[in-house]
Amino acid sequence: MNLAPLQGEYHRASEPSPGVLLIEMNRPPVNAFNDDMWAELRSIFERVSAEPAVRVVVLSSSLDKTWTVGLDLTAQTALAAPAPDPARKAFQLRDHLLDFQDAISSIQRCKQPVIAAIHGNAVGLAIDIASACDVRLAASDVTFGIFVRPIRSSSSYSYLHMPLDLELEVNVGLAADIGTLQRLPKIAGNESLVRELALTGRKFGADEAESLGFVSEVVQGGRKEVLRKALDMAGVIALKSPVAVVSTKHLLNREQHMASGRERGAEVDEYANTTDARDHSVQEGLEYTAAWNAAMLQASDTSTAMKATLAKKRPSFPPLERYDGPSKAKL
Repeated sequence: MNLAPLQGEYHRASEPSPGVLLIEMNRPPVNAFNDDMWAELRSIFERVSAEPAVRVVVLSSSLDKTWTVGLDLTAQTALAAPAPDPARKAFQLRDHLLDFQDAISSIQRCKQPVIAAIHGNAVGLAIDIASACDVRLAASDVTFGIFVRPIRSSSSYSYLHMPLDLELEVNVGLAADIGTLQRLPKIAGNESLVRELALTGRKFGADEAESLGFVSEVVQGGRKEVLRKALDMAGVIALKSPVAVVSTKHLLNREQHMASGRERGAEVDEYANTTDARDHSVQEGLEYTAAWNAAMLQASDTSTAMKATLAKKRPSFPPLERYDGPSKAKL
């Protein structure tokens, strides 16, 4: 296997055993994602998908205490980019969100199966990334959280000792928009719990993730132990026929897409003259979310939440405006 094209500034590639590719996120101190990091992730997975020597991929982190803590707050250039008016700003943000979503979806599009070996702090974008993988294993030391606050990248900030008081900060003033809300409900077996976790932003551990159906197994220990388990599983898969393995992933993905349109029949959404949102494909959901958040990202709530995060304070948000017109239209 030629590893050179699969190495990156923020990711390390190795071949622990024949046909098994280990990709490790590697942006110390906490694998906070900037635009270049998620663009590099997509580039790697697109190359992997075209590399027949790769039979299976394990996605991990090179850091002992952290998988990833989400977005790098100081590197969100799309929010700060100038635009002459809100409509043009919305188009600009929508293009950025669709590009970001596509980068994470490259994991799901990858022909070969991808096993996530998750440990330590795994919050925010970690849920989006893990949800795009085929198999998820969690170390018992993991701390999950849906759309947790983004993290600044100053070396003076104490990342590894930062308390994850998720209940106090929900969390950056907008809905998760890179794939969690589209994929996790299709993965999990407890929709009520999914909604609770998404709405409260509270942390949850490995056992709760397993009961939710988000991970298939909890491995006692941390990074070393869950990675060993994932590599063992990958070794088993790598011995199978690549025709059978690639075909199985393709057909499972297709079945999941088809099932999303039939599992609830022709139920009508009470809030819109269309089928229920849970009947739509992941891609439809991503595109709708990008269009929605292109406007919502311009709200003052986002900057308020980010400033409060950096100041370690509780944010305060103003209420929505009342509409007193005759229409009964709802969101």
